[in-house]
Amino acid sequence: MGNSHSLLKTVSFTLLALVAFAANSVLCRLALDNNTIDASSFTVVRLASGIIMLMVILKFTSKQTQPSNHTDRPKQGSWISALMLFLYATAFSFAYVSLDTGTGALVLFGAVQITMIFAHVMAGNRLHIFEWSGLLLAFTGFVYLVLPDVTTPSFSGFVLMTLAGIAWGIYTLRGKKTVSPLSDTAFNFLRTTPFVIALVLMALPSIQLSSEGIMLAIMSGALASGIGYTLWYIALGGLSATVAAVVQLLVPIIAAVGGIIFVSETITQRLILSGMMILGGVLIIILGQRYLLPAHAKVKP
Repeated sequence: MGNSHSLLKTVSFTLLALVAFAANSVLCRLALDNNTIDASSFTVVRLASGIIMLMVILKFTSKQTQPSNHTDRPKQGSWISALMLFLYATAFSFAYVSLDTGTGALVLFGAVQITMIFAHVMAGNRLHIFEWSGLLLAFTGFVYLVLPDVTTPSFSGFVLMTLAGIAWGIYTLRGKKTVSPLSDTAFNFLRTTPFVIALVLMALPSIQLSSEGIMLAIMSGALASGIGYTLWYIALGGLSATVAAVVQLLVPIIAAVGGIIFVSETITQRLILSGMMILGGVLIIILGQRYLLPAHAKVKP
């Protein structure tokens, strides 16, 4: 019963987090593609609103879970995670100034995949054949989805989006070690404050603001980023590094469905086929780690 409840919690929080990531992607595209706000201001407002939202949530939840002594106080994030969060958010925004959506998404998720799998292998873990098969199938589906829109990226945009993917991959891996997801996320956001101030000072001459752009950035920071990242941190406790890397490939599918619902986009054969490949690859990895690996271990001499 306990295992079932834990599995349900992990699945639910993972799905909610992926929906938040997809919403974040849509909000960023709306703001930057329509030139309602510049990349620096979007990053600043996004992180600032995330800080406020998370601190409010932390304040209310801490009243219900007061520690019995000072040594039981929750963790307060880390400067390394905060730096990775800031690098991801900033590089992501600036990369989309010179990259189209398909190319940017491909570079970002490719960098996340490579970073997390490289760390998994460097930790002494070996990927089994079914994991490689599922990973290849899922990534092939993702490439098939975005391939028609892929163009040769600018070098600066490619480097920035690669940096964003590496930073997010490291942030995700560090999140697996947390025992206080909400507290760590909130203080990671708060610790970005010095970096945000520096960005504001550097961006003053080129600031471009509008009420629409500010609202989109607030929604991105407070809802899709702040709450979404908290859910992701919680979900990471029940996910392996490989599964965490692969399930993030579901975000473009969820975003596409959101476009169908909210922007009246049409369902295409390419979307259906790529969705089947991505979901199939994720299923192979998850079922393989849950059932095939234990069975292989039992029969191993």
